[in-house]
Amino acid sequence: MQLLTKEITTKLPALYSQEDEKDPMVICKFFLPMTKWTWFATEFDGKDTFFGYVCGEYSELGYFSLSELEEAEGPYGLGVERDKFFEPVRFSTIRAEYESYNYR
Repeated sequence: MQLLTKEITTKLPALYSQEDEKDPMVICKFFLPMTKWTWFATEFDGKDTFFGYVCGEYSELGYFSLSELEEAEGPYGLGVERDKFFEPVRFSTIRAEYESYNYR
């Protein structure tokens, strides 16, 4: 699966462009099947670096890279996938949903 399409790339705001936005849009979602790991992208540098919400053992805002997503391997050799059905939504919606889970 192609993790990042040209269409999604054009929708992702530039890195640091939403710094002052209180509730930025989350444009796309990536996940590693059969694990707790999920990445929500809000910004992209156009090459490799995303900024967004990372949910795993703990949930936090941070940077992650396309190359790392492409190299990640989960159980049974499964790789990271993009949620093809994800619709852009405000960060507050995602945060409320994922902070209600117990990631410990």
